[in-house]
Amino acid sequence: MTEKTSARIAVLADTSLQRHVLQQALTGNGYQVVLNSDPARLDEAALGACEADLWLVDLALSEDSPLVDNLLEHASSPVLFGEGHAPERHSEHYPRWERRLFGKLKKLVGDPAVAVGPSLQTLLADAQRPARLELPRALANTPLVSGEPARQVWLLAASLGGPAAVKDFLDALPGGLPVGFLYAQHIDATFESALPQAVGRHSQWHVNLVRPGEPVRCGEVVVVPIAQELAFDEDGRVQLADRPWPEPYSPSIDQAMLNLGQQFGADCGVIAFSGMGSDGSAAAAYLKRQGGLIWTQSADSCACSSMPDSLREGGYSSFSGNPRELAAKLVEHLAASLNQDSP
Repeated sequence: MTEKTSARIAVLADTSLQRHVLQQALTGNGYQVVLNSDPARLDEAALGACEADLWLVDLALSEDSPLVDNLLEHASSPVLFGEGHAPERHSEHYPRWERRLFGKLKKLVGDPAVAVGPSLQTLLADAQRPARLELPRALANTPLVSGEPARQVWLLAASLGGPAAVKDFLDALPGGLPVGFLYAQHIDATFESALPQAVGRHSQWHVNLVRPGEPVRCGEVVVVPIAQELAFDEDGRVQLADRPWPEPYSPSIDQAMLNLGQQFGADCGVIAFSGMGSDGSAAAAYLKRQGGLIWTQSADSCACSSMPDSLREGGYSSFSGNPRELAAKLVEHLAASLNQDSP
């Protein structure tokens, strides 16, 4: 099975700042930028020679451009006028601007996240069994009935490069921990059913598709569904809403964080693994106010670091590491929490 090639985007913007922000946003979301130019510096020959799947036009200074008029008249690919002047990347308004833009791009030229699916074949063929971390004595001596409802629930959030990173995390994590997980992965629905085996086959964790009406249990990783929003009832049981996730992401990590924080408060956390875009940044402040923790995969260990980078740049991440270091940090955190709860 071959990887899908991401769409080729040509950018026309008349300010250098807008071109820079669009370049970062597009590449960070997995698109190829094949041209990024001021229309005043481009001639019709260069315009005609550019092979693009979509033209993104964002004019801040003037909408009167003969070159753009020519493009609108002769372009064989869609022409999308942008969302106006981009907010600062660290601004609270940036995630909303980005969601609007990429919601439109996804409808016109597809979603690069679908390229995640074929990589699962590599994980399914991998026979390597990495060394697992040891369970601390404090946790090993605490009676834990595997499968009991988890008081602490953490969200594992990922996009491009995510399945391999989440698998490394779960492979390193010992069983017997008093925690359950949700796993939100940007991926084409075709590959959703393959996620549990791909990421859980060498670990001590049970990776399952969602079971409505059941709580998230200790020792379990629940794959967040793509088609329907996952929420909780007042007793903490998983519920599937009769609606899709808010666009443009399926599942929406922002919405999953909001729902998790509302139900579990300080007894929850998020680990953002390798991924494109900034999904999660809009809800990060809310989750932190509820007392939840946010950790991120280190940039040098990511296939694509845009998603964890956006959380770090916003000041939301309190720890970063590779998947094994994140697993060790969680074991340490859970052991420390147990000691604090002990009389």
